[in-house]
Amino acid sequence: MTDNRRRSAIGIAASLVVGALVALAGSRGSRSVGPIAVFAVCGFTAYAINWAAFIPANRAKTEHYYDLTGSVTYLTVTAIALALSGDLDARAIIVGLMVGIWAVRLGSFLFRRVRRDGRDGRFDQIKTDPLQFFMAWTLQGLWVLLTLAAALAIITGTERQSIGWIAIVGIAVWVTGFGLESVADRQKSAFKKSPENEGRFITSGLWAWSRHPNYFGEIVLWTGIAIMSVPVLSGWRWVTLISPVFVVLLLTRVSGIPLLEARADKRWGGDRAYEDYKRRTPVLVPRPPRKQAP
Repeated sequence: MTDNRRRSAIGIAASLVVGALVALAGSRGSRSVGPIAVFAVCGFTAYAINWAAFIPANRAKTEHYYDLTGSVTYLTVTAIALALSGDLDARAIIVGLMVGIWAVRLGSFLFRRVRRDGRDGRFDQIKTDPLQFFMAWTLQGLWVLLTLAAALAIITGTERQSIGWIAIVGIAVWVTGFGLESVADRQKSAFKKSPENEGRFITSGLWAWSRHPNYFGEIVLWTGIAIMSVPVLSGWRWVTLISPVFVVLLLTRVSGIPLLEARADKRWGGDRAYEDYKRRTPVLVPRPPRKQAP
């Protein structure tokens, strides 16, 4: 077994172990369908959808439906949680709507982007190896479960509380993050559509304040949902606060910023304008840009 395949096998096993542990923690205090916790049903569904989608994707050696499958998984898992939990309160319904709105917007945006570009560079090396490709789909199941953990804790929990100031703060944080991500994506799409920007990098709008403002918005919106979950968490269900922590680690250490920064450095590294942009603009957390070097 090659090193890449060995790492893939380890990644798949680790994904299943981590997912099982989070599902176990979230199932404490979860509503049940017969003897099975609704939270656990949601966790299994997150993996099952991606494994099913892997089969035709592997045959065609295509990643075109990867991001779309991710959005479908978010929507399906959230719908199952809402349908099976019963006795929903305002907090659970609002969170369900938040996840749905986010998943539809981001999923359709990413699907249109990969159809326009014809490929997703993240998969160039792995989609030809079934084990590595399967790992990517398995990790997406884990991604959905961990990202949704706090939202699922709210929806499936047996404890219900009326909307208070903590929930209102969480909603405000989510709205802020969703707005930042949406505007940043729209600005970059508009920039790329202009023929005069061919081969250039965006430095305007929110992208003048951060090199990855869309990722900052993503982190903020999931933090908002985590804040909303705080009043209804207890015992092992506090583990579900891993949601925003996981998003931060994923985007800043694994598949988000590191990949895009490396790709940009390879393309524009050494270019004076690009190096000046990097010097003036923070990687993630927005702030007013520094003055341009003379």
